[in-house]
Amino acid sequence: MSGKNKFGFAPVDATAPVKRRTREPGPMGAAVRDVAENLQEATEAKIEQRRQNATDAKIFREAQAEGRVLYQIPLVEIFTDDLPRDRLALDDVAQSDEMEELKASIRARGQREPVEVYIGPSGRYQLKKGWRRFTALSQLFNETKDDRFGAITARIEAGSDDRMSRYVDMVEENVVREDLTFAEMAQVAITAAQDESVDEIDPAELVSRLYGALHKTKRSYIKSFVFLLSALGDSLAFPKAIPRNLGVDVARALRAPEQAQDLRAKLEACHTAEDQNEALKSFIDVSQKQSKAPAAKSEPKQKFEFFVGKTKVTARQGECRLVSEYDFATMPKKQLEDAVRAFEEVLNGGPRIR
Repeated sequence: MSGKNKFGFAPVDATAPVKRRTREPGPMGAAVRDVAENLQEATEAKIEQRRQNATDAKIFREAQAEGRVLYQIPLVEIFTDDLPRDRLALDDVAQSDEMEELKASIRARGQREPVEVYIGPSGRYQLKKGWRRFTALSQLFNETKDDRFGAITARIEAGSDDRMSRYVDMVEENVVREDLTFAEMAQVAITAAQDESVDEIDPAELVSRLYGALHKTKRSYIKSFVFLLSALGDSLAFPKAIPRNLGVDVARALRAPEQAQDLRAKLEACHTAEDQNEALKSFIDVSQKQSKAPAAKSEPKQKFEFFVGKTKVTARQGECRLVSEYDFATMPKKQLEDAVRAFEEVLNGGPRIR
């Protein structure tokens, strides 16, 4: 019998080995697979890059918010008229040998330390820290017209715009470097007390806030100079030249308005720092002799008058009258109470040298 069926096919031999078909991709399939793999790798790389960019952006925003980012700001965009400087005789500092040394360093090595600025009330950059560096670069640019000196590396203040914090920041680096005289440190406190944006009107109290990092003994010296500058005012033509001990001794010796008036008259006749200091020493000598001499009896005065700044003071028995440009009727009650309380403290304890 034939092994073929009626359709002409032989029966399948189940014992015969089966040859499996291989599924190797062809040239087109291999190309498509390579493209797909490359596309997946590229997508993963882009995702990772975006994740890294987001992390970097977050870190940058945090640094920017904390004032740690440095900017190159043209000198012409920075102003110095909002915050009073912590130095007396700025013109002398600008023309000093130390300024020339700083300019030579910047000329040779560039600006090594950034300054700090803030956005002032008018929306312009105002200098907070780094007046000497700003001045040195300004002078170099004016002298050379070199674009290297036309911009300054600066941090921009971040966070609070507290006026008191700006005063503290301004003096901080100079105090740490022991680069300010006692007269200059005292003048900062006096100026800050006159600033309407500062919540303290007593410069002696401001000393503790401005110079809190200093030892209390040093703060007491600054308060002595606050009293000295307040009592003698513009008659002290060379306040930076007053040695620490001399200034403290004069402040302690000043006990009456008449003394201050006489001393101001003598100081106004001085033309040099040496003459000024000699007048101060002479005042101490006279005060010491008077304190040792027996007090002479004198008839009590019915009335006497003197000026403190632009305020006229008339004193009588049980009465003290002030005539001033201030409109006391519009002042807050708390401010007047603090002023009267401070007045009574001085009357009870002498000059407020604390």
